[in-house]
Amino acid sequence: MERAGNGRLSASGGDGYAGGGGGRVSVDIYSRHSDPKIFFNGGRSFGCPENAGAAGTLYDVISESLTIDNHNKTTYTDTLLLEFPNHRLFTNLYIRNMAKVAVPLRWSRVQVQGLISLSNGGELNFGLPRYASSEFELFAEELLMSNSAIKVYGALRMTVKVFLMLKSRMFIDGGGVTILGTSMLEISNLLVLKESSVIQSNGNLGVHGQGLLNLTGTGDTIEAQRLILSLFYSIQVGAGAVLRGPLQNASTGGLTPKLYCQRQDCPVELLHPPEDCNVNSSLPFTLQICRVEDITVEGLIKGSVIQFHLARTVLVRSSGTISADGMGCKGGVGTGRFLRSGIGSGGGHGGKGGSGCYNHTCIEGGESYGNADLPCELGSGSGNEESTDSVAGGGIIVLGSLEHPLSSLSLEGSITTDGESPRKTLKGLSNSSLGPGGGSGGTVLLFLRTLEIGRSAILSSIGGNGSLKGGGGGSGGRIHFHWSDIPTGDVYHPVAIVKGRVYVRGGMGIIEDNIGGNGTLTGKACPEGLYGLFCEECPSGTYKNVTGSDKALCHLCPANDIPHRAVYVTVRGGVAETPCPYKCISDRYHMPHCYTTLEELIYTFGGPWLFGVLLVVVLLLLALVFSVARMKFVSGDELHGSAPTQHGSQIDHSFPFLESLNEVMETSRVEESQGHMHRIYFLGPNTFSEPWHLSHTPPEEIKEIVYEAAFNGFVDEVNVIAAYQWWEGAIYIMLSVLVYPLAWSWQQSRRRLKFQKLRDFVRSEYDHSCLRSCRSRALYEGLKVAATPDLMLAHLDFFLGGDEKRSDLPPQVHQRLPMPLIFGGDGSYMAYYSLQSDDILTSLLSQLVPPTTWYRFVAGLNAQLRLVQQGKLRSTFRSVMRWIETHGNPALKRHGVRVDLARFQALSSSSCQYGILVHTIADEVASTRSDDETEQQHPWGTQIENHSGDFRENFQPLRSEINHVRHRECGEIIDIGSLQFLKEEKDVLSLISFLIHNTKPVGHQDLVGLVISVLLLGDLTLTLLTLLQLYSISLLEVFLAMFILPLSIIFPFPAGVSALFSHGPRRSASRTRVYALWNVTSLVNVVVAFVCGYVHYHGSSSGKKIPYLQPWNISMDENEWWIFPVALFLCKVLQSQLVNWHVANLEIQDYSLYSDDSELFWQS
Repeated sequence: MERAGNGRLSASGGDGYAGGGGGRVSVDIYSRHSDPKIFFNGGRSFGCPENAGAAGTLYDVISESLTIDNHNKTTYTDTLLLEFPNHRLFTNLYIRNMAKVAVPLRWSRVQVQGLISLSNGGELNFGLPRYASSEFELFAEELLMSNSAIKVYGALRMTVKVFLMLKSRMFIDGGGVTILGTSMLEISNLLVLKESSVIQSNGNLGVHGQGLLNLTGTGDTIEAQRLILSLFYSIQVGAGAVLRGPLQNASTGGLTPKLYCQRQDCPVELLHPPEDCNVNSSLPFTLQICRVEDITVEGLIKGSVIQFHLARTVLVRSSGTISADGMGCKGGVGTGRFLRSGIGSGGGHGGKGGSGCYNHTCIEGGESYGNADLPCELGSGSGNEESTDSVAGGGIIVLGSLEHPLSSLSLEGSITTDGESPRKTLKGLSNSSLGPGGGSGGTVLLFLRTLEIGRSAILSSIGGNGSLKGGGGGSGGRIHFHWSDIPTGDVYHPVAIVKGRVYVRGGMGIIEDNIGGNGTLTGKACPEGLYGLFCEECPSGTYKNVTGSDKALCHLCPANDIPHRAVYVTVRGGVAETPCPYKCISDRYHMPHCYTTLEELIYTFGGPWLFGVLLVVVLLLLALVFSVARMKFVSGDELHGSAPTQHGSQIDHSFPFLESLNEVMETSRVEESQGHMHRIYFLGPNTFSEPWHLSHTPPEEIKEIVYEAAFNGFVDEVNVIAAYQWWEGAIYIMLSVLVYPLAWSWQQSRRRLKFQKLRDFVRSEYDHSCLRSCRSRALYEGLKVAATPDLMLAHLDFFLGGDEKRSDLPPQVHQRLPMPLIFGGDGSYMAYYSLQSDDILTSLLSQLVPPTTWYRFVAGLNAQLRLVQQGKLRSTFRSVMRWIETHGNPALKRHGVRVDLARFQALSSSSCQYGILVHTIADEVASTRSDDETEQQHPWGTQIENHSGDFRENFQPLRSEINHVRHRECGEIIDIGSLQFLKEEKDVLSLISFLIHNTKPVGHQDLVGLVISVLLLGDLTLTLLTLLQLYSISLLEVFLAMFILPLSIIFPFPAGVSALFSHGPRRSASRTRVYALWNVTSLVNVVVAFVCGYVHYHGSSSGKKIPYLQPWNISMDENEWWIFPVALFLCKVLQSQLVNWHVANLEIQDYSLYSDDSELFWQS
């Protein structure tokens, strides 16, 4: 078929006073080159323009499609389809453009193979309005409605795959006939309503499908007297959309659901609904959603009895509502009562209704009824249920069932079954004011696995408010959470997260008596360990071993089952039995008794008392073994007290000396001393700030044997070698601040290195060019450097070469007097003052004093000098001077010799040194004749004038001269009067001299050693226990205690072991002094440990009382944290005193050196 020009094909009805009906067109054309214009609409009606002729039909044979089109002419006249073909089905049916199609015959069936489309005002009617007495069927693949309508008078059985509605309406009128009151719509794939589309039935309506049901937005509605939605995988009720059952404001008829208002027992179908999801008028539901996986509500679902059955998840958005407000009974079991004045009381349900009062006359509210543990009752109303002034109670909302609970309910909107409130004050027939009460709240019964109520959500069953005339408020309804599976133990998780509002309160009234009673809010009985409405875990510190939801069932855990340093912990699933689980208050405590690591050790051995006893016993046993091993190790040295060798063949006679050796060594002494010319002492104490150095001016005694220029060069080289580098002093300063014992060891090692370099230089590297003797220069002889053992005092000896050919050299001993002898050391604990009498000095003085007498004098003097303390020179030098006058000079005077304590200070040095001045009695007499004629040689080679005056025993003639000499940089004799002017210099060691200082020997060397061994082992044990205690606090405290000062708390033990197991008294004494220094330094670490413990425990234990402690009991608890630090401190203080005695016992083995009897002293 091909159309050319403006031609058209028409079978339209004619126009007239009443328009003619459209004709019928059948087209059997396989190929169309253009779309021909075919008209078959009804004609226009001039008498009734709105009712044109009925539309005609167009049948396309090729597509087997029937089109009914009225070309947009409105009509009330139907196009009749009396019989649809059943054997050869139409493919498509189109009803368009204001066409109206009627299928009037009863039990008719419209079936097509493909699409039924209604658009642009098209309408399809089944049956006749006056004869709704049959059931109609509609079958198609798709049903598309756009701005169209389907009306069914009777029942409808529709089966399609896709049903789309746009601005369309489907109305099913059952006609009030029960047998035809149920319609079924089966949509297997998709049902979508858009733009205010409506499906409405005044009977029972079942909508079944297997796909998606989507009410997209405002105005989209599916409603019926009894509505069943089932078998969809998802139902989405958009914002503004409505699912309702029963109809709103529907007339009462045979198809109106009958509510079980007078029953107090639950219909079995509420708790055990049938699983077939069929529409059954005998069931109590008015709206049921059955066998739907996911339900999303953003609009309104409203009904009297709403049930979601065999659903998986329900999500109510913030705009969504599931409501049964005022959809319950107008009467009911708990209906409110009325006064003669027309004032009613509130309906009862979960509680008693509020009283209705008028003119001080009240009537009680409705009674409470139902089962709070499994409620299923409708709310009761108030008023005459036959009249329009009555109010209804709330309906029922049941989500899930006993056998098939919901997997989850997420509520962000509202679920309500509130009672109805009177709308206004009504006038009765007698013109008296009526004031009914409020209806009671209904029931919300939730069978759930999990529940989440958002912040904006509302779950309520509130009673309606009473009238303003004095009506009583309705009681609250009942809300019950029936948890299907409450996980317990390790698999527990919260079944509910509730942040929103849950209400079951009664309705309000104008006075207090009008207020309705509260309803009930219950949950399923919780298993052991859980409590409350939502089966939460019992609070920490409680347990529950019975089934129930009351919080009172969570009993307090027994107090004696938990350590006082523990707190109860929340256990997943709650605590179902005792003892209750707990954890220690800090990670530093260990389960199960919440002891620290230290306390675990202590209580492993029976507690503090038994541990202390065992510790003391073990320490004593170890100390005995320690002492026996020490005595065997050093038996040969300490028992015999042999004198050590110093610098080759030199003998230190400050210590006990075997007098028979004198004859053996006398020959070598004499030979060496015969060529001795003079001794020059180095300036400075050999420190980093003031190293050793020599004066460039040679003394008078050696000017004849040296070249002065070459001597100055020699002095320069010596001073360069003796000087220290800056970094050596920097290291010493840093170590002095951090660890003083290491600083002292560093200083001694550098001193030893400097002395070795000096000695090697003078002995073999220097060419002796300063000496005049050719033999001395050739043989590298004539110069010799020596130093005291403490390396603080050094001297340079000059010897003749043997080729001088002068009889007046060397000078005789009486020509050398007065002779100054300088003390080594500085009076500190580590370097006490001492006089070193070497072979040369002894040989020289042997010409005046027998060697044995001189040795004894030096030993006694050194014993007294040991007690001199830096910082206390004025008091301690007094005893030295007294000893010289009472013990020394009386014996020396027999040989014409006298010694005096003297102070020496060079012009070029800031340090002051002390020593003795040896002179003869003849010198003393000569000095009385002329004080200014005699010249005394200063020990460093510079000449200074002697203003010491007459050397008499009482020093009386000297005192006038001392005041003149005191302020001069020269040597001076110290007497009682000048002691007070001595400058007291203090260093680090002098500040702690009250702990470590030199004492007189006490004897009992083995006992003292044993006690030191006990204390040393105790020191180690207490140190480890203290560090273990600090470790229980934190590693930071351990770090602070160990590294302020670094490792000083650890080193005393190895230093003590090294001291006790040293060979020889001198070496043992030296190492013991180092041990004493480490011991005192570690006191700082102990104080730091104490401060750390105080800072930690003072705050944590203040005001805290420890239960179950008897007064006599010692518990290693917060109150006793100080025991180990204080015990360690006392142990170290006691060690320092014992070490002082031990050093004295080692260094002074001849106790007669401290004898007050001078005769006994010299006889020994």
